[in-house]
Amino acid sequence: MNPTDSDDDRPAAAAAAADSAPPQQQQQPPLEWRFAQVFGERAAGEDVQEVDIISAIEFDKSGDHLATGDRGGRVVLFERTDARDQHANRSELERQDVPITRHPEFRYKTEFQSHEPEFDYLKSLEIEEKINKIKWCQSANNALFLLSTNDKTIKYWKVQEKKIKQVSVMTLDTSTVGNGATSRASTSTSVPLPNGGCSEKSDGLNGDLLFPPGGYPSLRLPVVTTSQDVNLAARCRRVYAHAHDYHINSISNNSDGETFISADDLRINLWNLEINSQSFNIVDVKPTNMEDLTEVITCAEFHPTHCNTLAYSSSKGSIRLIDLRQSALCDNHSKIFEEHEAPGARSFFTEIIASISDVKFSRDGRYLLSRDYMTLKLWDLNMDSGPVSTFQVHEHLRPRLCDLYENDSIFDKFECCLSGDGRHVATGSYGNLFRVFGSTPGSTEVTTLEASRNPMRRQMSNPNRPTRGTMTSMARGVRRGGENLGVDANGNSLDFSTKLLHLAWHPTENSIACAAANSLYMYYA
Repeated sequence: MNPTDSDDDRPAAAAAAADSAPPQQQQQPPLEWRFAQVFGERAAGEDVQEVDIISAIEFDKSGDHLATGDRGGRVVLFERTDARDQHANRSELERQDVPITRHPEFRYKTEFQSHEPEFDYLKSLEIEEKINKIKWCQSANNALFLLSTNDKTIKYWKVQEKKIKQVSVMTLDTSTVGNGATSRASTSTSVPLPNGGCSEKSDGLNGDLLFPPGGYPSLRLPVVTTSQDVNLAARCRRVYAHAHDYHINSISNNSDGETFISADDLRINLWNLEINSQSFNIVDVKPTNMEDLTEVITCAEFHPTHCNTLAYSSSKGSIRLIDLRQSALCDNHSKIFEEHEAPGARSFFTEIIASISDVKFSRDGRYLLSRDYMTLKLWDLNMDSGPVSTFQVHEHLRPRLCDLYENDSIFDKFECCLSGDGRHVATGSYGNLFRVFGSTPGSTEVTTLEASRNPMRRQMSNPNRPTRGTMTSMARGVRRGGENLGVDANGNSLDFSTKLLHLAWHPTENSIACAAANSLYMYYA
């Protein structure tokens, strides 16, 4: 057909066939990951203090700030330094037709002590200061706001730059006055007079007056001077306490900017940021008899754009979507996402490894990513029959589940994250490794990286290509990433004491921040 011909000139049948054909997605080349920065890098053989181990990572919505929390109850903030230069030089680079390869660069901004160790005398329970989660709130008036929580208490913080003001103290001039006598301001005392004034007298042994005949000292009035230096001040605006009987595992901001949720093992509470004296219980899975308890809440997350929708996961591997408009207490879910185990495949470890440790919505709210011990699963909110994709993370560890159970590693809670464009997902593993998968239909991209200055060091020379495979009819998806990570079938070369549990993806760029013990590593693609 001539390029100038209109669509109306096509035969009706050909036009209908072309319109009904599914769009062909162009496969993107695999991301090439490079080391960007590291904060808190430890030397070889250096011992790591328990309080310095990072326990939470979170980018803000703009990607210009990054927050980390540690087991010592501290929150450390980093700010992006290259954003201003990038915007200034972008037009010039575009005129020169030069690709913009600048990666995000961050610097230390400030830190503050968010939580202190406490003791619950009623329950004889020691409450750790460890930061479980950090969530950024909407910024205002050049101030940053964020929520941080430990096992029991949530705090709302405001971080703002304040210029340093210096006040010169009012004092008497000690210079020579009048007839050559010297005033001694530091040794003067004030004697009140009947009319409200005061008389300055010296407390010297000779009893001489401070004001010698013929001379008066000069007074310097207080002067407030503002220096160019700024001081970052963190102030706790509100404390949300005494609302959870069990350990808080997650907090999540609502898109309305006014409310947030906090979840423990059995309940989810809804808070208003401005009110810390009360909260509303919206989910309660606690049975009348605790012996009937079969599952607990593991994570909860608000939808990124729909303020009435949230999802929470359970230890049985299910994700429930609830609508706050249906009822005050959301006992019934609007949708449930779960994948049933194949008949005959059930074992002692089935329910343990099915427990979901983290859930994340995609930025557009269309997809939901979940992480259990063995896999990553990508769910379409419009299709609750099964995941659209399944990514194998720890399949090579299946023969060692007994050992993992003995050393409690099977209960490790790995987090997951999605890229801003939804094309990639990532999660951590043992040996300070993390894995990045392509999530677009038909993608076979799988990359294993190590949290070090050389992220590709553990990359296999000839990795097994993940294959597209059919799943059960309940889960029409793709299983990918089942290769053995460069270890034998028993995973003997992996160090289970070094684990990468926490990581976050930059909201707008292909950049990942991950925590290896007390070190924060950043990579870009």
